[in-house]
Amino acid sequence: MSGYHRPIMVEEVLDGLRIRAGGIYFDGTAGGGGHSFAILASDPAVRLIATDKDGDAIRETQERLSPFAGRFWLFRTDFKNFAQVLEEAGVEELDGYLLDLGISSHQIDTRERGFAYMSYHAPLDMRMDDREPLTAKDVVNGYSEEALVRILREYGEETFAESIVRNIVRERANKEIATCGALRAVIEESVPAKYRYNACARKTFQAIRIEVNGELTGLKECIEGLTRRLKTGGRACILTFHSLEDRIVKNVFRSMSEGCTCPKSFPVCVCGKKREVVLVNKKPLTASAEEQRENPRSTSAKLRIAERVHEQAAARIH
Repeated sequence: MSGYHRPIMVEEVLDGLRIRAGGIYFDGTAGGGGHSFAILASDPAVRLIATDKDGDAIRETQERLSPFAGRFWLFRTDFKNFAQVLEEAGVEELDGYLLDLGISSHQIDTRERGFAYMSYHAPLDMRMDDREPLTAKDVVNGYSEEALVRILREYGEETFAESIVRNIVRERANKEIATCGALRAVIEESVPAKYRYNACARKTFQAIRIEVNGELTGLKECIEGLTRRLKTGGRACILTFHSLEDRIVKNVFRSMSEGCTCPKSFPVCVCGKKREVVLVNKKPLTASAEEQRENPRSTSAKLRIAERVHEQAAARIH
């Protein structure tokens, strides 16, 4: 096997999905196939649909799931294309789905792919899907100053966005910023001395990566759509690793868990809103202390779980 790590919070995910015998499950972010393997191994009749837009992930997952031949479908595509994937698989409803959002350990550790600010000589790439044309180098060297400031603020929550972007614009006017190390040097020069620690480039790299891969674009609509594909009692499990993702998941689940919003003074409901899910865990689950010690990357993981409620039953909830 290649350098894919053990999936994060695998036991918590399996408990959250509450696997049904013979059920059909969707793993939208297969990665190295760790969660997919655990789902298929949990019941001899379970079937799985898995997607990932990273070619390395697809190859790894295909090999890892080979013992379960005939029980899984694997597609190289963005999980946001779930409707097309389910149609191709001939599946209308799911017993559960998992999204493990963000970047994988393998992507970070494969330095030539340019995801990590530690990869000094790596090209600025950051594409999860190398078939896509837009790279981090294109963003850094081609976006306007205003657009870069917006990206760093919105996707990186970077306090020093204006200073960093000002220096990026100055530097690229003289020479193209083409490597992770060159971008990191600009960032370190742009922040006050007391903030120039090893990870001071993390927020900028995160922001650019999210822009390159469109990670947050359409995420809300995708979660809503996938959740509505669940059978009654089916479970949605979503792992997030930073506040931007988690906020979207939290807000979608909360909105879908709310029923009628009419004022209590109204004799009958006129809004027509029905409760679509119940929250299995109102606060996100986190990795155990033992897992966090063994895998520091699990420390930022948050798992939110929601269960599908039948709409006709939901209509009676006021």
